[in-house]
Amino acid sequence: MSRDAHTVERPWAVHVERTSPDVARVELTGAWRNADQVPDSSEVWHEIETDPPVRRVIFDASRVTEWDSGLVTFARRLLEEARTRGIDSDRAGLPDGVQRLLHLAEAVPQRQTARGSARAPWLARIGDWATTYWAQTLAGIAFLGEGVLALAALVRGRARFRVGDLLVVIQDCGPRALGIVSLISFLIGLILGFVGAVQLEQFGASIYVANLVAVAMTREIGCIMTAIVMAGRTGAAFAAQLGTMTTNQEIDALSTMGISPMEFLVLPRMLALILMMPLLTMYADLVGILGGAVVGMGMLGLGSVEYFQQTRAAVTLTDFFIGVSKSTVFGILVALVGCLRGMQSGRSAAAVGLAATSAVVTSIVLIIVIDGLFAVILNVLHL
Repeated sequence: MSRDAHTVERPWAVHVERTSPDVARVELTGAWRNADQVPDSSEVWHEIETDPPVRRVIFDASRVTEWDSGLVTFARRLLEEARTRGIDSDRAGLPDGVQRLLHLAEAVPQRQTARGSARAPWLARIGDWATTYWAQTLAGIAFLGEGVLALAALVRGRARFRVGDLLVVIQDCGPRALGIVSLISFLIGLILGFVGAVQLEQFGASIYVANLVAVAMTREIGCIMTAIVMAGRTGAAFAAQLGTMTTNQEIDALSTMGISPMEFLVLPRMLALILMMPLLTMYADLVGILGGAVVGMGMLGLGSVEYFQQTRAAVTLTDFFIGVSKSTVFGILVALVGCLRGMQSGRSAAAVGLAATSAVVTSIVLIIVIDGLFAVILNVLHL
């Protein structure tokens, strides 16, 4: 039965029939243009909702002569209503262009705004927040466990990844990062030296600027700033790369072929940062100390030999190894967070951008938190 009593005036028609007791077929004919006032999906559901209950809805658009966004809107509303009612739907009978547009519309969910959605009660918001972050914590712990298993497989010689991929990631994480690490570390050393000079000069202890810069860079600032730079530079790149692979279903293809994405994609990136982060941190320490020396010798008039002798006396092997050990932990953290956010990405361009942003923010927060834990543990151990 046609849903339009005036078929002469309107170029479209919709007809619903039961092909079996629990399957309803929606037959569309004519020209479906938005300007012709296409029917509302609720009108069709009045025919579909008859006894016995419908369990599946199929489409037949073979007699549609032309269409525009009006048909897409009608089909999407009908599909959303079916999903809400728990009814399966088969869109294979719709035109290919309509199916592609529906797929794009579902890939990027509608952004919720204050005007379009009511604000939930504060207790519900707290519950949603706690549930979300608890689920993310469990996912992070599980991903860390998978990373440990991948490292164990590497030790046993059973990890499956390409050495060429590892070398490419090492090049990107190491030599190509020297420029930004050099700039940041030198400026941090300058700032530490300048602040120390202003304060210590009041007490006639200008020489201790060398101690301040050297200990701060080797023990804390060098590894933290290098980790933050790598989180913004490399961690975001990892998230974007794996997020794009998720969008293109390449990670699903690896799993289908029996190749572990953790070993093939995550392990090379984690190994690259484990190898490069200590080296970058040592380089950052040296550049930062040189930045402090520029202030000490240029602003305070200290001799170069005097400044570096004071630096060598101030820095101990304990300080050096603490900074290097932190950098290794931070490297693992940046790699795992970047890869985790990339593999959790949705299947759209917007989702890839959000994954990269989330990777940077999460990495920086965890770096600061873990550094605080290091400070507490080292204080208890009197190191």
